[in-house]
Formats: sequence, structure tokens, C-alpha cells
Amino acid sequence: MELITKDTKAKVTLCESVFATAYNESLVHQAVVTYMNNARSGNSAQKTRSEVSGGGKKPWNQKGSGRARAGTIRSPLWRTGGVTFASKKRDYSQKLNKKMYKGAIRSIISELCRTDNLFIVSDFQCATSKTKDFTLRMNELGLRNALIVMEEVGEFEYLASRNLVHFDVCDPTVLDPVTLLRHEKVLMTESAVKKIEEQLK
Repeated sequence: MELITKDTKAKVTLCESVFATAYNESLVHQAVVTYMNNARSGNSAQKTRSEVSGGGKKPWNQKGSGRARAGTIRSPLWRTGGVTFASKKRDYSQKLNKKMYKGAIRSIISELCRTDNLFIVSDFQCATSKTKDFTLRMNELGLRNALIVMEEVGEFEYLASRNLVHFDVCDPTVLDPVTLLRHEKVLMTESAVKKIEEQLK
């Protein structure tokens, strides 16, 4: 299949196995849920009596002191002691096979291509690190909410776009389903397209 670049109006040949696959909604949903769960850090953790430091020696004799019996200062009854039913960090991570993950990315990219939300440019570079110049470039391309995928993100591109909520810049190696679905449009450079085809074939 072919797609016309947005800047030079030249034809670019795309690999059909990457940019023209059927949309698998259940697979995309599974990939998004897995990606978001793997980003969770879990809740806070508390220490039990076996994890609190100290307490190697009996505080005082069993009898004769007039005080209550005590075997360790790590007892939950003591201040700075362990917690009786301590909360532990929960592991939310899930596993998704590489083949399934790649299939989900191909499905999303193909759907973007079918709905005319995928654009290709010959090259994308920022002359300065000013956000104003980046916004003007986006206006020239007619994009208000977009993900820019380029082979290698330069310092100017990163600095110029980092304060903009509706724009993200990344390279093909860190492409994920959540970022792809978060934006209305996706803009790719020709070199990034070739790298994506190599990764997802």
C-alpha cells in the first residue's frame, strides 16, 4: 500500500503486514490493560515483628521486676514494634507475549491508517528549542493533537514539546499502545516508518 507524505506530497510504500492488518479489539484492550498495570507501583508496605530491627535480647527477666512479661521489643504491643497485620506491596504486573504485543501495535497503526489519522513526513526537525516555534510547525501541518514518531528524538524536539499537553515526541523503540491511542493523530517520519516495519514484521 502507498501513502502520500504531508510535506513533499511524495508516495511512500508501506508494508501491508504492518500497516494493513485487521483490527483486533480484544488484543488491543489486553495490551493496554497490561501496559497500564505494569506501570503501577503498588501500595505502601509496613514491617511485621520479624522485619523490625532490634529485639535480639529479652528486655528484662521473666519474673521479679514487677512489670509485665516481655520477650522482645519488636512486639506489636510496643511503640516502634512491628505491625500485627502489616500491609504489603501488591504486584500488579501482568505478562503479555512479544508476539501479542507486536500484534496489538500493528492493529492500532493499521486502524490509524484506515481512518486517515496517520501522516508521514519526509523529515521532522526543530531549528530551536522554543515551544512557540514547535507550535507554529504543528499549525502548518494542521495538527492540534498528535504523537510525533521520529527515528531519533533530538534535544530541540524534546525541549520544545515537553510542556505541551496535546503533543508527544518519541522514537519507534519506545512506542506503546497507550500513547498511540491517547492522541488523535500520529505523525511519522519516513525513517521511523522503516524502523517500525523492521520491528513489527
